[in-house]
Amino acid sequence: MTHTRENIADLSINELLGRKITCSCGHAHSIPMKRVLIGSGVTADIPRTLRECGYKKALILSDRITWDIAAKDVAEYLERDGFPYETLVLEGRVVPDEARIGEIIIHAPRDADIIIAVGTGVMCDIGKMISYKMGIDTAAVVTAPSVDGFASKHAALVIGRLKVSFTTHCPTIIVGDVDVLKNAPMSMIIAGWCDIMGKFSCLSDWKISHIVNDEYYCETLADMVYRSVRICRDNLEALKLREPHAVQSVMEALVLAGIAMSFIGNSRPASGSEHHLSHCWELRTAKEGKELAPHGIQIGVGEALISMLYGWLKTETVDFAAARAIPFDERAWEAGVHDYFGSDADDILKEIRGDHRYDANVRARRLAALEKNWPAVLEIVRAMPAHEEIVAMLKSAGTATAPADIHLTDKEAADSIRHAKEVRNKYTILGVLDDLGLLEMYAARIEAK
Repeated sequence: MTHTRENIADLSINELLGRKITCSCGHAHSIPMKRVLIGSGVTADIPRTLRECGYKKALILSDRITWDIAAKDVAEYLERDGFPYETLVLEGRVVPDEARIGEIIIHAPRDADIIIAVGTGVMCDIGKMISYKMGIDTAAVVTAPSVDGFASKHAALVIGRLKVSFTTHCPTIIVGDVDVLKNAPMSMIIAGWCDIMGKFSCLSDWKISHIVNDEYYCETLADMVYRSVRICRDNLEALKLREPHAVQSVMEALVLAGIAMSFIGNSRPASGSEHHLSHCWELRTAKEGKELAPHGIQIGVGEALISMLYGWLKTETVDFAAARAIPFDERAWEAGVHDYFGSDADDILKEIRGDHRYDANVRARRLAALEKNWPAVLEIVRAMPAHEEIVAMLKSAGTATAPADIHLTDKEAADSIRHAKEVRNKYTILGVLDDLGLLEMYAARIEAK
């Protein structure tokens, strides 16, 4: 059976796992995940699930906080069942750096065939990296629905005080016990909700790149993510009351976003210009030894900024002849990259030169595609929710809506808009504005606010 945007909605999350999904986009999607347990009381199902999936011994990995929240219950259920396990509880503040990774590898039992990482983004990323290095599988027992990376095959680690994304493997089992998730700090629940709201711009960016660069785009997966976004948006009031069905909808949306990423092998369905701004903020503040708001809260602010850029472009009279005449000042651009990214500039410049994104002929082809397909691009731009709508949703959630709310100045926000197009080789609204000669003007507007 070929799955389309209409009938893929009939599949449960677990029906997406363990087999190839023949899709109308022409690709066969698959993910090596075996089981997703989301619901009330599903922690009790972990021993049976481990046995059904063929595992023999587990290492439960947690920190002191998540041990009390959920890991001790996992251990109790394994103990009752007679399933072999060991525990490793990390003390103190857990930073996913080389020291922690080394500490865990040293103490991990060699006969475990699955690591059960209990926590949120940090613990799950550590679990993915350790299991990947040990050549075994990982399960994620999630204690707060805070990020969309649980089901992805990437792990964000801190190397030399910088956050670096490593390719690992996705968990084979994900557990989201709603009885645990609904009691998470509301700030973490809302962070996950904000991460989902960021899909408005990332999916719009993806569509535009498909038109301009002929980048692969799957309408079925995009629509699957869109539906999750709309469900979470429409259940915000229930989420603020910690109603189980609303908490479950956020957790399911976060997992679906991760599954979509794994289906196509990259982060396009879940990460776009709004995430690129966050990468810049985290990079800069890490160098300065400062901490930002949680990832999802940053994405909410990034979404507000990106929606403002989309809104301005909706009413712009684009002069393609003038855009084609703009020369690329490589010396000034390189100096700007060095000034903004500092010690990371050389690696960024090497990657950019390798993919030739600023070569004159490549830019000319993008501009030609933009001009030829401008009505279709403009349709996507106009379909993006208005800045005022995004801000109203964020305010209703009681979360940050502007750079100042996460201790960023307007100049820092504007500089990230100028440079975020460099951090990933993905064409987004930032690249469109740069090609059209509008990026600096829009950044200056934000700086002048």
